[in-house]
Amino acid sequence: ATCGHGCKYGECMGPNKCKCFPGFTGKTCNQDLNECGLKPRPCEHRCMNTHGSYKCYCLNGYMLMPDGTCASSRTCAMVNCQYGCEEVKGQVQCLCPSGGLQLGPNGRTCIDINECSTGKAVCSYNRRCVNTFGSFYCKCQLGYELKYTSGRYNCVDVNECVTNTHGCSLHAECLNAEGSFQCKCKQGYRGSGFDCS
Repeated sequence: ATCGHGCKYGECMGPNKCKCFPGFTGKTCNQDLNECGLKPRPCEHRCMNTHGSYKCYCLNGYMLMPDGTCASSRTCAMVNCQYGCEEVKGQVQCLCPSGGLQLGPNGRTCIDINECSTGKAVCSYNRRCVNTFGSFYCKCQLGYELKYTSGRYNCVDVNECVTNTHGCSLHAECLNAEGSFQCKCKQGYRGSGFDCS
């Protein structure tokens, strides 16, 4: 079985037929499935979609149970947690619905951890980190685009001279470079390359 465009988060099962891993969808399994939008809803109260998965959390005054349901809890109601709580050995602790969130100084609300600036996020070569609330993702560096080449997805240089996105002067030639480009005025002309006279 060969899949010309590849299966990003899945396996090739037949000619251009992908079987996606749980949490992913699309012809090439390159899209995150928003489980929170599924019917029946996977969570009783609130749902937070994450890359390839989802997390359940409860309204204030409820406690998240192992099966994803929410149980009323007087102790949780008294603590006033933003995203529900859990009781461990009689101690009430507020919860955050994702590892990319941490309890704020008040111990009740959750604040975002910027994985890009703390160095927790590791993006491969030619990719940059983009922080999101509760998580992050890796995106191709500027001047590169995601392409399926030699059996996998890579960030490949965009040839601005071919795609005609350079903005060079009519009297200049475009020279492509790795992740970038240059405009050079033609013989007999002077200037920046964007302006030649």
